[in-house]
Amino acid sequence: MGEGIRLFDTARREVVPFEPGPVVRMYVCGITPYDSTHLGHAATYLTYDVLTRRLEELGHEVRMVRNVTDVDDSILPKARELGVDYLELAEAEFARFTADMEALDMRPAMAEPRATESIDQIVQLVQGLIDAGHAYSVDGAIYYDVATFTDFGKLSQYPREQMLRLAAARGGKPDDPAKRDPLDFVLWQPSAPGEPAWEAAIGAGRPGWHIECSAMALHAHGDTLDLHGGGTDLIFPHHECEIAQSEAVTGRPFARHWVHSAMVAYEGEKMSKSLGNLVFVSDLLKRADPRAIRLALLRHHYRHGFEWHDTDLDEGTALLHRLMAAAESPDGADPAPFAAWVRRAIDDDLNVPRALDALDDLASAILSGGSHSEAPGVLRELVFLLGVDLSRPLGDAS
Repeated sequence: MGEGIRLFDTARREVVPFEPGPVVRMYVCGITPYDSTHLGHAATYLTYDVLTRRLEELGHEVRMVRNVTDVDDSILPKARELGVDYLELAEAEFARFTADMEALDMRPAMAEPRATESIDQIVQLVQGLIDAGHAYSVDGAIYYDVATFTDFGKLSQYPREQMLRLAAARGGKPDDPAKRDPLDFVLWQPSAPGEPAWEAAIGAGRPGWHIECSAMALHAHGDTLDLHGGGTDLIFPHHECEIAQSEAVTGRPFARHWVHSAMVAYEGEKMSKSLGNLVFVSDLLKRADPRAIRLALLRHHYRHGFEWHDTDLDEGTALLHRLMAAAESPDGADPAPFAAWVRRAIDDDLNVPRALDALDDLASAILSGGSHSEAPGVLRELVFLLGVDLSRPLGDAS
């Protein structure tokens, strides 16, 4: 089962067979719910959605866990700025995220643990790192000592200078004078006035970002995941730190396979809050059928960063119309070779753009006529494998 799927592995820097057992233990880093779902989120989660659908077609049971980071250094200042409780903000934005994912026909996660509901597991993991000599405390803050983990950097393989630069850009605070090494990272920290705090044997405070995901992943899946995923911006420091703190306690590989989806830009510029050019899924849903949005995103390979242009939505809509017209035909060309091309493309490092080309070709062949009455049904089945249900009527939104 599944022996034909090949995926790029970030740690190995090559496309290799993905060969899980009957049950696939997958963990995908979820959102920090302090803002709306944008196209970068949607593109990332589409990657694992298509992989899940193909694995299930091959007979696997996929247990995908996607966390909710509802307490960290991003959500707390946003809540203060808005004058609301951080959990109230998290609940509202998570509800919006869930609605956006449902509109795009994303398969639901098996579990969506929240950091605030995982404090016991987090504290236990931090205590384990202290006991094993991988952590130290300074003025109530507990840091991971990267010098004690000789494999630190094995995922990203970045030089130290790049690690320091990325740590500074992504909240790692390498200039913190309390650290033994600038690359050390916070496991547990005293809460500032007005911030949430938990009483624990390791001291009152709140968790660091990286330890949250390790605790939730290990609790959900045990010592070793079959696949860990997220965006490329999480390779360092987040996923690198997850590996270090998890393997230091378990002594086992944290994940057998690492998959990362590339970033999305808008009209030639990186999407970012500072530039004010985030494209929100909820806005697109007001303009187009959600299946057109999904098809437009799937036209881009998950490992190739791409620019979203407003015309992408028009192309997704046009493709949806062609597919629906073909699906309503009485018969058409022999679909067998097209079906083989579609599945072969998906199995080849999730080459969904090539699969869509094959589906578009099948739609054209069906519309050109033929004697195979099963062709429209096969087309619907293949398109549904990519998460697009052609049985629903067309509409601006659904």
